[in-house]
Amino acid sequence: MTSSPPRLPEDLSVRTYICTICGWIYDEAKGDPDSGIAPGTRFEDIPDDWYCPLCGVTKADFELYSPSSPSAQQPIVAPVITRSRTDSIVILGGGTAGWSVARKLRELDATVPITLVTACPGDIYTKPELSVALSRNLTHEKLRKETGLQAAARLNIRLMAETVAVGLDASRRSLRTTRGTLRYKSLVLAQGARPISLPSLPANMVWRINTLDAWLGLRAQIGLQSRRIVIIGAGLVGCELAEDAATAGHDVTLITQGPYPLESLLPSQAGMLLQQRLRQRGITIITNTTVDIVKPSPAGKTIILSSGNKCDAEIVISTIGLETDLRLAHMADLQTKQGIIVDEATLRTSNPSIYALGDCISLNGQTCRYIAPIAAQADAIAHSLLGLPHAGYQHTSPPIRLKSRIMPLELRGTPDPRAEWDVVEATPFRLLMQQKQGGIITATLKA
Repeated sequence: MTSSPPRLPEDLSVRTYICTICGWIYDEAKGDPDSGIAPGTRFEDIPDDWYCPLCGVTKADFELYSPSSPSAQQPIVAPVITRSRTDSIVILGGGTAGWSVARKLRELDATVPITLVTACPGDIYTKPELSVALSRNLTHEKLRKETGLQAAARLNIRLMAETVAVGLDASRRSLRTTRGTLRYKSLVLAQGARPISLPSLPANMVWRINTLDAWLGLRAQIGLQSRRIVIIGAGLVGCELAEDAATAGHDVTLITQGPYPLESLLPSQAGMLLQQRLRQRGITIITNTTVDIVKPSPAGKTIILSSGNKCDAEIVISTIGLETDLRLAHMADLQTKQGIIVDEATLRTSNPSIYALGDCISLNGQTCRYIAPIAAQADAIAHSLLGLPHAGYQHTSPPIRLKSRIMPLELRGTPDPRAEWDVVEATPFRLLMQQKQGGIITATLKA
């Protein structure tokens, strides 16, 4: 952009803008140097093709954010809820999806009773930041945007934190939890997805980073020394964590069962280029390999590979993927296929009083575990719950971006894993590939 930071006009205060999709905040004083936006750049001066570095949406999905303003610190509190608890909306899940529904409901109705149940404290944070937090030295205070209690007070909702849902009776519209049974008029399942667990990767030996608490635990174990870290699984999160840890000064090994990282997403030319860049960053990559077992050793942990080889590590992290916990869905006799099947327009499940969104759902038989669609899903659900007119949710494949400094990568459209990719441009600094069907571009890859 510019060789020196632009000076902000003296009569204009520094502003911050928040991504309404993932919660990432653009601070004009700090800019976005990783994307070429110098500190001091006014939001309106950012190029239109700039996108959120975490979830990939454009400027149009940002809004002015004033956390220090009186309205933000002392929001207008809705009147005291007097309706029966059985006439309330219960949201299960305190992640991005659950809070998105709560916020949208409160925007549309100041008094509707809302109860949010979550197994964690319900603190609000941006999950994609976890995979780049080591090298950026993001502390708990920097990662957490708001505590669950603060958010609940601001939205005037009932928060049941540190509460686990253990049963669901759809016929009685009751949700059984470790703190008692809740009756609901409508239930929203926003329970997310959990890391896949395998016997070869025992939980007491292997980290799985899917929550802020898990990341904080990992960060505490890493400490301030350089560590030998092995990451199992070379998907988006695995590649981001590997680069982040290497940038922070750790000795990193990345294990993938494919011939190159991101095999399920990338054509071979792009995947091999990514592998080359990761190795140039100092990361050891072991391909075409799975893990037989992780066991304790004098060095910390020993990973026995399917090839018969082994490697030692002080820290082992699994990023082999996510799965939906379907126990509650099956208790309620909901239709499922990998995730909870929902109507694409309303996000209603096979039970008319239960909705679902985010990582736990299945659309047309496929999961979609990305942050970008959640805001639109929450909007459709909130309107349907309140009986308000709405055009309905329309699902499109979100852009997929690898948060990387060594090889920023963007995949748009609907790639066909069986179709060929055409190379449009290939230079040491840029790779552009496309897929076409009937002469129409259906997928684009930029790196």
